[in-house]
Amino acid sequence: MQIGVLPSQELRAMLAQGQITADTPVTEAQIQPASLDLRLGARAWRVRASFLAGQGRRVTDRLADFEMHQMDLSDGAVLEKGCVYVVPLMEGLALPPGLQAVTNAKSSTGRLDLLTRVITDDGTEFDRVPEGYHGPLYAEICPRSFSVLVRPGMRLNQIRFRRGHAVLSDAELADLHARARLVPGDPVISEGLGFSVDLRPEEGALVGYRAKPHTGVIDLDRVGAYAPAEFWEALHSEDGQIILDPGAFYILVSREAVHIPPDFAAEMAPYLAMVGEFRVHYAGFFDPGFGHAAAGGTGARGVLEVRCHEAPFVLEHGQIVGRLVYERMAARPDRLYGEGIASNYQGQGLKLAKHFRDA
Repeated sequence: MQIGVLPSQELRAMLAQGQITADTPVTEAQIQPASLDLRLGARAWRVRASFLAGQGRRVTDRLADFEMHQMDLSDGAVLEKGCVYVVPLMEGLALPPGLQAVTNAKSSTGRLDLLTRVITDDGTEFDRVPEGYHGPLYAEICPRSFSVLVRPGMRLNQIRFRRGHAVLSDAELADLHARARLVPGDPVISEGLGFSVDLRPEEGALVGYRAKPHTGVIDLDRVGAYAPAEFWEALHSEDGQIILDPGAFYILVSREAVHIPPDFAAEMAPYLAMVGEFRVHYAGFFDPGFGHAAAGGTGARGVLEVRCHEAPFVLEHGQIVGRLVYERMAARPDRLYGEGIASNYQGQGLKLAKHFRDA
């Protein structure tokens, strides 16, 4: 068995072998080059607080401790801003020894400031599934900027399966850059490939967007339906800096146009907390072929989902705000990101979630 992130063809094998289970059959549209989209079930629990099941305990037992009320999602239901919900997912797992999983929000989920994490029975960490896990999966959802309308089958999270440890060391990442030129110019490599923020665009002065505090509901099934100005304040900068407001959510873009070679996958990770009072977070998976010539790409910027914490903070052009951690694939996937797949963000620049019309 090859060490690394499992590609799409191995995900299909896992389905055939019953290692990924689902009462409603998994569709081909859920299978991505290096991950599987997870679907919401038909019921949601409004809970008093976020929680982990903890060792030796099941999520259903903890729901009894924290439940406020239940909601049927069958005809659509609104998850309100600032509230916490738990939704059983349609998929479950029966992992063999040696295979573990990690989950993350999908790109469109993160760009809506929709905090979405997966929890499991016996779980002591969010978004981590230990090797050999047999049991159900649950999505914990907390809309932070916008209330959202959801239905069963919606795909807010994705899961990536790993065999062994395949993260590239800094020396290996530097060697990969020397061979494949991951970014233009000289890379910043420190526990991953450094991502910096672009606040001096080549054209115009638009550098990002800040979520408005009082908006309408977003129906997650409606693509290209909403006017950006109703939900976002456009941010402009003439001097290459902006001041982040505490509690505010921002969409910015990386200065670097990166790509992921076909035999690798990557995950966005936060930079050191000491650099400032903000966090780049949420949607973290970059699939093989993202921005790569083999999938028709010429490099793609990373969209940065930024939340400021306790104090106002000056963010300046070129400041390192995140890092891409590269991993080997166990095998090259049979399809790459953007290659014969409906990929909303291939070749992207500064771009809001797919639910909004082009600004």
